[in-house]
Amino acid sequence: MKNLERVYIRLPNWIGDVCMSMPSIQAALSSGLTVVACGKPWAHALLADLPGLQFLPMSGRWREDRRRIKAHRASHPCTGASVGLLLPDSLTSALAFRLAGLPCAGYRDDGRSLLLRWGFSKPSQALHAVQSWYWLTRAAFAQWGVTLPAEPADTLQAQSSAADMEQARTALAQAGITGTPVLVAPTATGEHKGKNKVWPHFDSLTHQLQTQGYTVVMSPPSHEVAQAQANAPTATLLPPLSLAVFVALLRQCSLVVCNDSGVAHLSALTETPQITLIGVTDPARTRPWTPRAHLLGTFGHWPSVQDVLDTAHSLLRNE
Repeated sequence: MKNLERVYIRLPNWIGDVCMSMPSIQAALSSGLTVVACGKPWAHALLADLPGLQFLPMSGRWREDRRRIKAHRASHPCTGASVGLLLPDSLTSALAFRLAGLPCAGYRDDGRSLLLRWGFSKPSQALHAVQSWYWLTRAAFAQWGVTLPAEPADTLQAQSSAADMEQARTALAQAGITGTPVLVAPTATGEHKGKNKVWPHFDSLTHQLQTQGYTVVMSPPSHEVAQAQANAPTATLLPPLSLAVFVALLRQCSLVVCNDSGVAHLSALTETPQITLIGVTDPARTRPWTPRAHLLGTFGHWPSVQDVLDTAHSLLRNE
């Protein structure tokens, strides 16, 4: 594509999905083009350390998002062409971008083919979400005459600022915690195909780790505090933290034990080992994109408390 200068990339709408889209964003930035990530306001914190990336908050309402994109284009004029890349499959994301004047690339899903300039069928082989979004990104850039690396990075990369690290240390200190605790995340948003995504034995696990001398903490968002206290009532409750500070907190823990949910993917941004508990989700598509994640359980069968304890002891001994 001649004179291409800027790419607007519509991010997914969930925390874990934004984490898994990061290799696509990083590859797009490597092209040297101006990249504008368009997503929910909280997503900015996860992408803030990517050099050169611009961010445009989205509301999820197509009329408002169309206005925001048009206003951004008007206030940031460029001499070359602008295009859009839609990572979500939704009709509304395609509608907002198209009516903002952006020719777009995306998967042909949700009846939106007529809104796409470059529509792609999903690969026939089963892919992890990271691979699926990366395949789309690479295919779109190829249509625009830009070659990206053939494969995504095998791990996610993100940094925490000194200020975020200090706020996380302060939260631990105010709770009277020294050293590196074990963090449990005994909640998960929503259900998966009508099934609860929360491992049912966090209370037993917490008790046994505490009996063996480990400090166990949790820091759920405010709307999940009641659920977290019901599922792990003896864990030390830290106050709700911003997304960036929560990631900094994960960096200061010796181990993270979590469901296959957003916390698993946030933990994948750090060097902290994690145990990801599988019972109702398919890890082939949504497992954390990191070699430091230890998956226990299978689709349709939760792991036992003893299995989790044995793995936790092994990882904590090797800390």
